[in-house]
Amino acid sequence: MKQTESRSRASLDRDRIIDGAVELADEIGLDPLTIRRLAEHLGARPMSLYHYVSNKDDIVDGMVGRVFDEVERPDPEAPWKEAVASRARSLRAALRRHPWAIPIMESRRTPGLDILEHHEAMLATWLRTGFPLQIVAHGLAVVDAFVYGFALQEAALPFGENDGDLTEASEQIIAPLSPEQYPALTRFTAEHVMQPGYSFGDSFEVGLGFMLDGVERAGRDATTA
Repeated sequence: MKQTESRSRASLDRDRIIDGAVELADEIGLDPLTIRRLAEHLGARPMSLYHYVSNKDDIVDGMVGRVFDEVERPDPEAPWKEAVASRARSLRAALRRHPWAIPIMESRRTPGLDILEHHEAMLATWLRTGFPLQIVAHGLAVVDAFVYGFALQEAALPFGENDGDLTEASEQIIAPLSPEQYPALTRFTAEHVMQPGYSFGDSFEVGLGFMLDGVERAGRDATTA
């Protein structure tokens, strides 16, 4: 028994613990993830993990860093709108893979170098616009808020793995409603949501365009005022 425990501990390191935590959170979510459950997932004893991590917060810091590592950094050679849009798409994709991360991506008080370097690259891209800092701050905030909010809504929608197809859910939720009592809901569902090819996810590109075009107009107005 002691030999098995020794081999298990020898195979542990911080990277394996963080990777295992991300895998487990993808399966069960973040709240149920405990040191004990993570140790079981890794085939180790709980106390063995403390040789490499301080506590759950330390693990979560690393987990968030892992998710940021999956997000494309803005291309410093690309036009700013293209770079910001590409990074927004990549962030949304990472959050779809790891929905537990949505509410905590910007919450870390002790961010690692991976998180800091990602934010540095993102802010440098916004500063390339030449817009006043106030516009840069607004643009950075509203685009990120849009991506995180859209990802949160996507994760909560009742369509399972159908990539935004709400037809089945609409049939269950809206179909029993009275058109007289809920005329707007029933019309919108019948004439838009229930139509072939509808996908909630299509609104992401449209909304992202709204955000970036609006920021560009505000920045242009501010620099010519």
